[in-house]
Amino acid sequence: MDPSSVLGKVMTILHAFSADDHGLSLAELQRRTGLPKGTLHRVAGDLVGAGLLDRRDGDFHLGSHLFELGMLASVERTLIEVATPFMEDLYERTHEVVHLGIREGTEVVYVAKVAGHKGARTPTRVGGRMPLHATALGKALLAHAPQDVWVTVLSGPLDRLTPRTLTAPGRLRSQLDQIVQQGVSYEYEESTMGVVCVAAPVLDADDRPVAALSIAGTVTRFRPEQHAASVRAAANGVAATLARRALLTEG
Repeated sequence: MDPSSVLGKVMTILHAFSADDHGLSLAELQRRTGLPKGTLHRVAGDLVGAGLLDRRDGDFHLGSHLFELGMLASVERTLIEVATPFMEDLYERTHEVVHLGIREGTEVVYVAKVAGHKGARTPTRVGGRMPLHATALGKALLAHAPQDVWVTVLSGPLDRLTPRTLTAPGRLRSQLDQIVQQGVSYEYEESTMGVVCVAAPVLDADDRPVAALSIAGTVTRFRPEQHAASVRAAANGVAATLARRALLTEG
């Protein structure tokens, strides 16, 4: 995309915001985007008028209309609708954090999360990303991904997020083979110290991963192996429901 085009400038401004931002001043937006002040003021003003940005107390915020548009366009909307009851069931069984994720490139993107006040403190958020190799969700998705994705992940640097992150390609490949055989993946403090996790892939009729479900808890109280059957059954339930909906749509 041409950064000098109007659309390029719009995307530059929108991508300047991070998940931790509660509002950005015009000066901070200019620092992050590198756009001339006059251009930035004009384009940001147009975005406020369109509802894509809000301006409160002098600072700019991402507008709620962005969320509305995202949900209208989201291919994950049906997935979330189908998966939510299964996620709520898993939460009621365990009272631990339940995630739904999809693969984008070599990362897992969290598209839904169910958690209570006493759940494990995870760094995850809806819309957030983590490397595939460092999470149970990611490994469940990677295990069933096309061969070229395996090659990309195993041949690239495996970033170490904690002292327990798998960074040896051979060990990761061995785990991926086991995940295909067992239908579940595990994480033991590999993305966050103190957190363990079990996940299962949601597969379509051709065994391609549509998404993955996981349960995460603290290492002191949560035993992921004890919940492998539950998360696998939930993932299969989501897959079966999606398949039925697809048949009804085709019919």
